[in-house]
Amino acid sequence: MADKNTKKAFRADRRRRRVRAKVKGTSECPRLTVSRSLTNIYAQIVDDEKEVTLAAASSVSKNVAGEISKEMKKVEIAKKVGEVLAKEAREKGVTAVVFDRNVYRYHGRIKAVAEGAREAGLKF
Repeated sequence: MADKNTKKAFRADRRRRRVRAKVKGTSECPRLTVSRSLTNIYAQIVDDEKEVTLAAASSVSKNVAGEISKEMKKVEIAKKVGEVLAKEAREKGVTAVVFDRNVYRYHGRIKAVAEGAREAGLKF
């Protein structure tokens, strides 16, 4: 019988492939991808045609760390990451993106990143 973690990783990979089959970033409309761990959240905007990262932000990066405090909850930090990422992207001329939720459900911290990016001016 397969190990529990092996099954879990297999299912996650299958979800990731299913989402990525529908979501592709172009030069005009790059892909905003989100990843999370138990304590941190990471987001980046990727142009899949040129295979380059246009903008990135995370809860541990210096540009976000100055704006968060210890009293903030994880969802609030995720929203701040989305806002900072959107500001950085707009400076580089990106106004519209497609959202890649990766293997995660669209709720909680993943949803907060999307809402923060929308409020800061990115169009999905």
